[in-house]
Amino acid sequence: MIDKNSTKEEVLEAVKQNGYALQYASDELRNDKKVVMEAVRQNGLVLQFLSEELRGNKEVVLEAVRRDGWGFRYANEAMRKD
Repeated sequence: MIDKNSTKEEVLEAVKQNGYALQYASDELRNDKKVVMEAVRQNGLVLQFLSEELRGNKEVVLEAVRRDGWGFRYANEAMRKD
């Protein structure tokens, strides 16, 4: 089980199996690009759990949309206009 005290390695393993595990990770790990990329590779809808900055990161958003086009609705406003 993932919680705010989980290590980066624990969170990485969890999000590889279920991207939604990201929502239970610490803010620091939810903003770690390596962790985030693994999560969106598993499920593009987890974009909703990211910081505004990462929801505007082109690489992250494109990966999320490749997995699930509906994830685009969680991209930040600037990215949706791009």
